[in-house]
Amino acid sequence: MRRPIDIDALQHVLCAALGTATPVSTPAQLGLGIGPFIAKDSAVADRPTLVGGAAPYAPTTPAPTPQALDALVEHARSLGVAQLLVPRVRRTDDPGALRAAGFVPVAADSECVVRLTEDVDDLLRGRVGADRLRELRAHHAAVSQDLTWERIRLSELNAQGWAREAFVALHRRVAERGEHPTPCNADALDTLAHGAAADRTELLVRRRKEVADAEDAVVLVALLVESHTGRGTYHLAGAVGHDDPVARETLEDASLYRLCLDARSSGLEWVHLGSGDSERKRGVGADLFIPLDHWLRAPDLPSAVEEAEAVEEGDGSALSRFATGPVAAVPVPGPARFRRQPRFDTIDLSSNTNPFLGPDALYPHLDTTELARTYLTTIAELPGHRGVDALSPEHVLFSSGSVDGAMLLLAALASPGETVCVTSPTFPLYAHFARVLRLPVVDVPLRGDALGELDVEAILAADPRVTFLCDPNNPVGTRLDRAQVLDLVRRTRGIVVIDEAYAEFSDTPSYAGLVAAHDNLIVLRTLSKAWGLAGARCGIALARPGLVDALRRVQVPFGFTDASQRAARHRLTNSHEALDSVRRIRAERDRMAAALAQHPSVERVFPSETNFLLVRLHEHEQVMALFAAAGIVVADTGFVIPATCRISIGDRRANDTLLAALSAAV
Repeated sequence: MRRPIDIDALQHVLCAALGTATPVSTPAQLGLGIGPFIAKDSAVADRPTLVGGAAPYAPTTPAPTPQALDALVEHARSLGVAQLLVPRVRRTDDPGALRAAGFVPVAADSECVVRLTEDVDDLLRGRVGADRLRELRAHHAAVSQDLTWERIRLSELNAQGWAREAFVALHRRVAERGEHPTPCNADALDTLAHGAAADRTELLVRRRKEVADAEDAVVLVALLVESHTGRGTYHLAGAVGHDDPVARETLEDASLYRLCLDARSSGLEWVHLGSGDSERKRGVGADLFIPLDHWLRAPDLPSAVEEAEAVEEGDGSALSRFATGPVAAVPVPGPARFRRQPRFDTIDLSSNTNPFLGPDALYPHLDTTELARTYLTTIAELPGHRGVDALSPEHVLFSSGSVDGAMLLLAALASPGETVCVTSPTFPLYAHFARVLRLPVVDVPLRGDALGELDVEAILAADPRVTFLCDPNNPVGTRLDRAQVLDLVRRTRGIVVIDEAYAEFSDTPSYAGLVAAHDNLIVLRTLSKAWGLAGARCGIALARPGLVDALRRVQVPFGFTDASQRAARHRLTNSHEALDSVRRIRAERDRMAAALAQHPSVERVFPSETNFLLVRLHEHEQVMALFAAAGIVVADTGFVIPATCRISIGDRRANDTLLAALSAAV
């Protein structure tokens, strides 16, 4: 619905609805949300306005070219119209010509898309959760008992006069409720039926089965327009007859669920749900949201330059001061630069992929905004995650495992000769990656009986560019002294990276909610441990947007696959499964710690806030040999902490097998 031929056809539809030869109306009559404009100048609402583009019938209006804007301005001058409106332009479009022509933006709503990447029920279970899916299925079943599901091609509308009249009547009823619908009347529908998109447009009707009068029985109407690519459908100009908001939402949700089922069975790849309440559309599976702006040129409005400066001052997206010179000098590589530009309704001939072998032949989705939002929403509800709800998707970067995130940040933020600090005993790949990148490594060992104390002064004396802290610690299992960690973050001139791979197993608060307050703090998380997705390779870096931008400039664009994204979304949306397993692991950890502490072969069990136990053995080599002979694999950590091994918590049977094998060493 963004091709010039479709735009022109929909302009004719708007003129027919208005009863004018040209698309001149008032914003109030069009029912568009331009409250911020009206707040600046109350005359805006009722001033005659020339409308450019195809909205309000199309989901969006393409950003006009300079030539098209020149023609629009000249047309307004010839009509004596002082106000011009280009509604619902995607924020991802280039607005340069609009700004140059004196247009001013105001945020509109977002268009909402369901991408049909798998079976609809499986997809919804991963996006909205099992409980919500059951609710949608129940609504669908109940509604289907009472209502029909009819799709009437516009070319057949003359033979279905009742449907035409019902479409107009329901939109009139919605207007009477004060909901400001798209202007729809019989003339508009007839014009659409003779336009360029007529052969791709159907009228969706739902009516009561037991009511004899067809027109009176109709309770829902909408326009369904197949995309010119043949890969999706637009759901537009919907109207519901119910006055009760709950009944109305139930019917709308059930109908959108049915529409997704039909689209998937027809081999379509997406369903466009129009624009509006994003939260409600998330509830029926929408996973792509494209923000829109209305652009207005009117007397006495602030200049476009002033509006642009206000936006730029508040976006906080400047590249981090910690980015290395080479990283600061290059953009985000290749297609990742365009990750926010939706391509669901375009014909993509840019990627050199095979068009004949289905979805797996396509590159993964690069826009992970909704997944980031899901992740933040999920962990914000966990104990010890205060402040996470204040973070935005711009604070999140997904990587192919958290170790990949560690490599990225070293490449993006540390230059040759700058020191990397590690605090042994710790995860060995921090130092490994630093040395691979020819960065000098300084080791400032942990102190204290439980190896949970930092030597802050020694770290500061080393003046590292990057300091890695593993907290909870691997391989020890303990937490670091929180006051010392925060002291280091405040005082160091470099970056502090806190790897929280095991945070979900701990009662100690996370540092994730603090990243917005510190431009030198990066928190690494993973879905491999508590969330059980080690095979999906999903790491998360939480940091200021400027740091995230720096990491993105060195990241391989397509490393986070669609399969991994689906697995992550499903697990996070249905978080009770993982959280229940965390409780079971913690219970087994405590049981195993008590049993091992009483065992004569064990000298000490270190306290643990992870899903493993560090154990010091009396006869280390003999016990390790015994485990190997019994087919039990544990991590031998004796080379970093003498006479120790790290034992992951398995299920009860595996744990009991290890205890039985250990008893043979007595």
